[in-house]
Amino acid sequence: MAVETEKSGSDGKVWSFCRMPFWQGRNGSSSSSSSLSSMHNIHAHHHHQQQQNQSHHQSVERLSLQSPTTVSSVAKSFLPTRRRLRLDPPSKLFFPYEPGKQVRSAIGIKNTCKSHVAFKFQTTAPKSCYMRPPGGILAPGESLIATVFKFVEPPENHEKPVDQKSRVKFKIMSLKVKGEMDYVPELFDEQKDQVAVEQILRVIFLDPERPSPALEKLKRQLADAEAALEARKKPPEDTGPRIVGEGLVIDEWKERRERYLARQQVEGVDSV
Repeated sequence: MAVETEKSGSDGKVWSFCRMPFWQGRNGSSSSSSSLSSMHNIHAHHHHQQQQNQSHHQSVERLSLQSPTTVSSVAKSFLPTRRRLRLDPPSKLFFPYEPGKQVRSAIGIKNTCKSHVAFKFQTTAPKSCYMRPPGGILAPGESLIATVFKFVEPPENHEKPVDQKSRVKFKIMSLKVKGEMDYVPELFDEQKDQVAVEQILRVIFLDPERPSPALEKLKRQLADAEAALEARKKPPEDTGPRIVGEGLVIDEWKERRERYLARQQVEGVDSV
């Protein structure tokens, strides 16, 4: 039997080191124990997998017995949120930095859905910011440019934090609606479970005296927004019946009839 002994120099204890031939010499009991242990582990792992599969099937069966609405909502929760609006700029609002003044920013909003979509603005600073329009309903493919107004507080240290982020943020939310209707903010309260947050917009200040692509784009968007606002203020062209005098409605048919009666009267007088 191959056994080696070694005495520890500190406490005098004897540690035995057993070589492999020693264990193999005992009719392979160690290898048998190892094989049995491995088989037991494999069986336990297989049993655990069966329990997991059974639990999964039971969960699926319980889910299938629930209402279709519940199944649909669970399935939708695993899907990524699809954007209903396309924003330009997509994630920032650029403002010219003019301390002590009310400045403007602009953002393009386009409905990319096949249905009507309502949108709504929210801000963390409602006392110093407001939007025009604050909300609305866009038809499929329709777009507009919203104008955002903000009062710029003068800095305490009299420095000019150009190109710096502001703590003020804006949020744009969307909601699908059925066809054309008048926009009211209560729509978002009545259908909270259908409201989606499109984007959280950060505020970025620009130096109005330093030309930049962002500043030039902002000027173009503001000009387009003003032009669209003036166009909406103009009265629509009247293509219906004309109103003359004290509300007398005269259309083409009535004009012809009156001219005909006038000719008849003239011809009657001449014949007499």
